[in-house]
Amino acid sequence: MKTWIKRTLFGLTAVALLAGGMTACGHRHHRNWGPVSEADAAEMKTRIVNRVGSKLSLDEAQKARLGTLADTLRVQRNALVGDGGDPRAQLQALMAGPTFDRSKAAALVEGKVAAVTSQSPAVVTALADFYDSLRPEQQAQVREFMNKRGHKGHRD
Repeated sequence: MKTWIKRTLFGLTAVALLAGGMTACGHRHHRNWGPVSEADAAEMKTRIVNRVGSKLSLDEAQKARLGTLADTLRVQRNALVGDGGDPRAQLQALMAGPTFDRSKAAALVEGKVAAVTSQSPAVVTALADFYDSLRPEQQAQVREFMNKRGHKGHRD
């Protein structure tokens, strides 16, 4: 596999995991490893659009594109988690017998890779549409935010 394809897949996986992490943070009292309900997704989308919209001073068209990105990431996350349930339970099931179930592990990984691969064009398009709609000063704010978030110990 070509290096740029690997990097793209890893990057998109990171975006999907970020979306999953954002979803997990929305439920502090319990873990929801399955697909997000429509009501929870709508509430989370509203919070994200409002928070990012206020920090970046987004206009309505930009907020709409951010909403589309949030919806696309939710579809990606739901495709990635599927109906497999708790990842810890899945791992425990692979180790339930006297040997590690390599074939089930390989099938699990292949399913996750297929989910990322099938949804990645829509995620890239939605992210590009949102980013490209930003004014140069807003793009600079996004880059600055990402640079700050990359350093350990940074808290908002």
